Amino acid sequence: MKIAMLARNPSLYSHRRLKEAAEQRGHRLDIIDTLRCYLNIRPKGSTLSYRGKTLGAYDAVIPRIGASVTFYGLAVLRQFEIMGTFPLNESVAIGRSRDKLRSMQLLAREEIGLPNTTFAHDSRYTEEIVETAGGAPVVIKLLEGTQGIGVVLADTTRSATSIVEAFRGANVNILVQEFIKEAGGADIRAFVVGGKVIAAMLRQGADGEFRSNLHRGGSASLIKLSPAERKTAVRSANAMGLNVCGVDMLRSSNGPVVMEINSSPGLEGIENATGMDIAGKIIEFIEKNAAPNKTKTKGKG
Repeated sequence: MKIAMLARNPSLYSHRRLKEAAEQRGHRLDIIDTLRCYLNIRPKGSTLSYRGKTLGAYDAVIPRIGASVTFYGLAVLRQFEIMGTFPLNESVAIGRSRDKLRSMQLLAREEIGLPNTTFAHDSRYTEEIVETAGGAPVVIKLLEGTQGIGVVLADTTRSATSIVEAFRGANVNILVQEFIKEAGGADIRAFVVGGKVIAAMLRQGADGEFRSNLHRGGSASLIKLSPAERKTAVRSANAMGLNVCGVDMLRSSNGPVVMEINSSPGLEGIENATGMDIAGKIIEFIEKNAAPNKTKTKGKG
């Protein structure tokens, strides 16, 4: 099988592991820099080129598209889809998950547990916004933030008001969310592949840090999910239409609440915490679901 992986940095742990897992199973995996691709769109046969050469047909594509290049990356992925390539995650599903507000609207529609969240444009109503989210303390998030960047805990209504007004002054979109104190600075990452939770880890924030991101000094350990947590993770992935994703949840007094769904979850933390071959499971999913691409495409790849 011939597999393409859209990724900017081939040396990252996740990308090396996926390439290794594919090659161990006898497949060819080419790592393609997303931003070095370009599209030629025309009525009779649009093409996708890379470094000056037209790409040939691939059987499957693994999109590892960074948040900062989402728009361009999804355009490239859509072209692969048009060319008959099986996507590990479809472009439309990735687009849903990358839009924090849209993803929460979709999860709420499915009655999946979420922290109480408010979103508004006019900062004159900040106190009402904070109260609607359940009152201080609240978590204020940039819609475009990743890896814990642009996430602030406001202990009081006054501090929340100041933070919201500052963000509004910078003309950025934000969410104000209920602070789940009982989570104790820890969250759960459930790794879903093909509608099943194949691994899970508990991420604990560093001392004095309410964010549990491993990039911010958090630690990870193996955890056993409750039936409710497992069901919530699978339902969340299905709501987004994602075949592979990381579902981040908090343990609240009202059951599991979903904080975020990551369509390009990292493998290093969860493989180290669980000892599982997650990369191999992803390649196995592709083997079971990707048919040979019979699209006639001239070019190399």
